[in-house]
Amino acid sequence: MDFSVVAVAREDDSEVEEPLRVAVVADRLGYCEVWAGEGPTWDSFVLAAAIGRATERVALTAGPVAVSVREPFGIARGAASVAAVTGRPVGVALGTSSKRVVEGVHGVPRVRPAAAMEASAAALRVLLHGKPGEPVVPGSAFPRRLPPPGGPLTVAAFGDRAIATAAAHSDRMLLDLVSPEQVRMLRAKLEAAAERAGRTAPPTLAAWLPAAVDPDPQSLAQVLRSIAGYLTVPGYSDMFEAAGFREAVELARTGADPGTLVRALPAAAADMVGLVGDLDAVRARVEEYAEAGLDEIALVPATAGDPGGERTLTAFRQAW
Repeated sequence: MDFSVVAVAREDDSEVEEPLRVAVVADRLGYCEVWAGEGPTWDSFVLAAAIGRATERVALTAGPVAVSVREPFGIARGAASVAAVTGRPVGVALGTSSKRVVEGVHGVPRVRPAAAMEASAAALRVLLHGKPGEPVVPGSAFPRRLPPPGGPLTVAAFGDRAIATAAAHSDRMLLDLVSPEQVRMLRAKLEAAAERAGRTAPPTLAAWLPAAVDPDPQSLAQVLRSIAGYLTVPGYSDMFEAAGFREAVELARTGADPGTLVRALPAAAADMVGLVGDLDAVRARVEEYAEAGLDEIALVPATAGDPGGERTLTAFRQAW
């Protein structure tokens, strides 16, 4: 199992600089890759450049960036720009994001997101490997001046069409907040889609998972808050209802605030889709994910009660 670290601004009351602190800790501890997540607070390419300047060696992946908001050339240019400024390999992760973010924050329509993802991934498969002197895009009179960014193309996928896009065009498929049972199911779909696409081997499979080793109440509440945002998402709501968390799902459907949802979720909810508990429990959970077919865990460390995720990230480095 490979481990990487996610540095993403939480849309709560955590400090906006917290992703940089997480990245610095990850780099110091020897993790190989940091994901610079995008959201309403941080632009992922700016965050990736800032991380590159604040760290010494860690490779970078920007995103997932929303394909309804960013066009392929702009994404490829952003990655190449960060690579040029930092001197590090920079990968790109693509996602469809949500209507709440695309329309509610960016003010653009989220129309046919699966088709937008497919078109963006196909274009980036070419654009991310363009060499200096070639046109910046096919047919353009402007020559490319920056070297290719050198990192992988990742596609965040859950539905069948996004999985097919990942299988056809990506180096890595990304899942978010999934149980081992979901990993097993989605791994099978990825392998079947890769075979249909004529690939001899499927992309590697990674998942962003909340992590908190020996969590205090603040850390646990932060993990539960991240889960609360998924209670009404198709595919997740059914999973949480089946696990006995129907009350929390129903509350989410009524538009209850995050604090109410966190209070309604038992601590066991964190165990379903994350790596939370003492080190023995976390070890056992990692093994479950490995047996289900996951190649890489991207740790999203709780930082409330554990600044920079230091305790959790140190525990993982010492254990693996």
